Amino acid sequence: MPFPVVLIGGASGSGKSYVARTHGRPHVELDNFYRDQAEHTPEHPLPVTPYGEIDWDHPGTWNEAAACASLARLAREGVTECPVYSISHSAATGTQTITCTRGPIAAEGLFASELLAPLRREGVDVEAYYIVEPAAWTALARFVRDVRESRKPLPFLLKRGWSLYKADGALRDRYAAAGFTLVAKSRLKRRLASM
Repeated sequence: MPFPVVLIGGASGSGKSYVARTHGRPHVELDNFYRDQAEHTPEHPLPVTPYGEIDWDHPGTWNEAAACASLARLAREGVTECPVYSISHSAATGTQTITCTRGPIAAEGLFASELLAPLRREGVDVEAYYIVEPAAWTALARFVRDVRESRKPLPFLLKRGWSLYKADGALRDRYAAAGFTLVAKSRLKRRLASM
C-alpha cells in the first residue's frame, strides 16, 4: 500500500525538523543526503560562496537523485535505506533503515523544493508546504541551534547567517514557484495531525 509524503520546506531555523519529528510517521531528514566534503575536488568542485567556502545552501551540494529514489521507495514499499550525515564533519557517517506502517511520511530539509516535481513524476502521492516565519526569528533560532550543535566554525556561521537572512524572501519565492503552499507552522501541524 503506498504511503503519502508531505514535503516540508522553510528557511533554516524555521522549525521544519520539529514539525516533521512531531507529526511524521516517519520523519525523513533530507539533510542526510548532503554530499561529502571529500567530493569537493579541483576536477569536480562543489558550489562555493562569494566568500570562498563550500556553499552548503546550494542544491549542488546535495544528492537529489539519491534522496528522490530513497523517498519514493519508502512511499511505495514502506522501507528504505538512508545515509546518516554529520553536518559538523561534512560527511556521511553510516546508514539507517527507515520504515513506515501508516504515514504520512514527513520529509523535511533545506532542499525539499527540489523533490516535488521528481516525486510526482515517480507517481508518489505528495503534498508540499513551506513554513513561513519572520526572517529575524529564523536567523536567531538558526544561530543558537548551530552554535549549540557546533555545526561549523563561528566565523562561517556568522557569514552564512547574514547571507541567509538577506536571501529569506528569495527562498520563499523559490518554494512558491516550485508549487509549495506557504503556511504558518500552526496550520501545518493541524494538517499533519489530520492525516
